[in-house]
Amino acid sequence: MTAVPETTGASGLVVDGLRKEFGGRAAVEGVSFTLRPGGSLGIVGESGCGKTTTARMLVGLETPDAGTVHLGGRDRSARARGRAERLARAREIQMVFQDPYLSLDPRISVSACIEEVLRLHFPLDAPARRRRVAELLDQVGLGEREAAALPRRLSGGQRQRVAIARALAARPQVLILDEAVAALDVSIQAQILDLLAGIRRDEGIGFLFVSHDLAVVRHITDEVVVLRAGAIVESGPTTSVLTSPEHPYTRLLLDSVPRPGWDPARISAGRRALA
Repeated sequence: MTAVPETTGASGLVVDGLRKEFGGRAAVEGVSFTLRPGGSLGIVGESGCGKTTTARMLVGLETPDAGTVHLGGRDRSARARGRAERLARAREIQMVFQDPYLSLDPRISVSACIEEVLRLHFPLDAPARRRRVAELLDQVGLGEREAAALPRRLSGGQRQRVAIARALAARPQVLILDEAVAALDVSIQAQILDLLAGIRRDEGIGFLFVSHDLAVVRHITDEVVVLRAGAIVESGPTTSVLTSPEHPYTRLLLDSVPRPGWDPARISAGRRALA
């Protein structure tokens, strides 16, 4: 079952028929789904299934070879014309990456990283920017000490909080999280997930989680899309898909999670049968 997008006039994020090739090979093929305003949707699948390529097309880091992306009825599919349109699109959808250290400027302080976003997108004077930086850091559980630090002086969990604060600084309608807790300890993962749940509740931002971790997806999303070899094989409410999957590949993903009674031989046999 594939996700059927709403009409492009509808609000929310509407993705229809996305396709992307690299070297003559389709990395993403006919991907369609809808993320309602304030909703939370997961994109799951194994490494190389097209999850990150899909996310990069949504945020504008890759240009689709075919298909459309609409947000609030506005077409984001064509290349942006001019600086003003590029900035407007950047404000609409922000992305948090797996390794925040690679996406934070190591030469400047945490507060300067966030203030740079405010300076770029909003007509605020210096005192107003500093107040907003303090608000954002407080929202993600960081204070003055972290604000003055360079990224290398922070823990992985603290850096991910900084990356989230920086994304929120643009006041996005959609926040894409690409394996955003995969590199963190389990206890820190739980803290970040609770933080994100609170932000979604308070801010009404739509979340799109790109993850191979089905436990995280089950905890934080309302709906899920399962990708295999760049195409959707199953989609629907998260509870239904992850409790009673219809497609053999979804069942294989669930069976591959180690737990009591886990049988690697059976998993290998299931993989061979799918192939």
